[in-house]
Amino acid sequence: MEQICSPDETEDSDLDPRIQLANTLVVLSSTAEDGEIDFRISIELEKLNNATDEINKLEIELDEANTTFRLLLNDSTRRLKLQSKKLGSCIERARPYYEALEVAKQAQLECQRAAVQFQRANEIHQAAKETVALAEQRFVSKQHVWQFDNAWQEMLNHATLKVRDAEDQKSESGREHQKKAMLFNAAEQKVQQLEQRLRRNIAKSRPYFDEKVVCQGQLAAQKDRVEALQRSVAIAKSSYSNSLKELERISEEIHLKRRILKESLSDAEDSELLKGPREPGVGAELNTFDVSEFSVKVEPSSGDSSAWLPQLLVRELADCGMGDSSVERIINQDVNRLALLSSYEQELDRCDLRSMGSQSAGNSSAVSERDESETTEEAEDDLEELKLRVRELAVRPVEGCSTSDVHWERELNATVNRLDHMMLMQECSNDLSEMKLVTDDTN
Repeated sequence: MEQICSPDETEDSDLDPRIQLANTLVVLSSTAEDGEIDFRISIELEKLNNATDEINKLEIELDEANTTFRLLLNDSTRRLKLQSKKLGSCIERARPYYEALEVAKQAQLECQRAAVQFQRANEIHQAAKETVALAEQRFVSKQHVWQFDNAWQEMLNHATLKVRDAEDQKSESGREHQKKAMLFNAAEQKVQQLEQRLRRNIAKSRPYFDEKVVCQGQLAAQKDRVEALQRSVAIAKSSYSNSLKELERISEEIHLKRRILKESLSDAEDSELLKGPREPGVGAELNTFDVSEFSVKVEPSSGDSSAWLPQLLVRELADCGMGDSSVERIINQDVNRLALLSSYEQELDRCDLRSMGSQSAGNSSAVSERDESETTEEAEDDLEELKLRVRELAVRPVEGCSTSDVHWERELNATVNRLDHMMLMQECSNDLSEMKLVTDDTN
């Protein structure tokens, strides 16, 4: 006999990650802005829980049904063996009769099905013939009113085709019914022959075959129950799978909405940053610089050497890597001092430089000229060292020096002041030398 096996259960490795997905959805939705779980997730989780309970219950029932089937099978085998030992060889002698009887029963069922099919085909054929006859009768009765057109022709052709198909089906069903009837008659004759020949063995072995019929009926009923439970488990697992797919779809939708929201917020922040003021550089302060705020305006000219001094400082500091804000702050701090120095230089131009030139020319010597050249070279060396120092101090914050900002700013201001003073003194010395040469040429 055929044994019914339980269906394959869903593996834990397939269920656990999906259950974790459901838990993750709960966490995601609970952290939403509204602070409430999405009602769709609640519905799907409820369906998921119900499907899980249903699957567990049905699988338990299925296991019990399979166990019952195996017990019935073992019990049937045991009872039939007991009857076989009790009755002996008459069972094997009477077995052809019962097998022929089973074949005759199957042939009878097939013959009955063929008869039903033939009867149905005959009814369809009769209905199709009546439809054609009724259509022709109605047209003849209304012949003076209706006109035989293409619609009538198409309708009659369709009805005629239905009659022809029904007639073919009726003929085929009739032939099939005759064939099944002949097989049934042959099986009945064989049963009657075996019954007459094995009458004694049949009567003696009847308890065994009656017990076999009872056992087969019990096993068939239990088999039907197992198959019904298998179908119910399949339906419950399908519902469980659909709920999980819906949860996955909701999860993807939530992630997509959050990603779009994050991108929109990022774009808004970027636009705000573009609209805002420009940030100062490293080591610089957000100070506005306006040339119109200078207390002294210096007009550039060939005779005024202080006119190019602020621009020279700006170029030197810019070459050192300093930002515009740092350069502007240093110039704002020293502009008044530069204006005073410029006024001082203009006063020197108004002095009687010729008398100073004549006195210095009378007292000059080779030793004094050598001292002046050495002093000039030393001043130029000091000036170059101060320029290098300004470059180092300007680059130091960018390189990440550990010196504090206050100390660095003080040192930078002091170095720049010294550089301004040295450049001013060098320019004054050059002007005095030129005036001395002019005085000597005049004398």
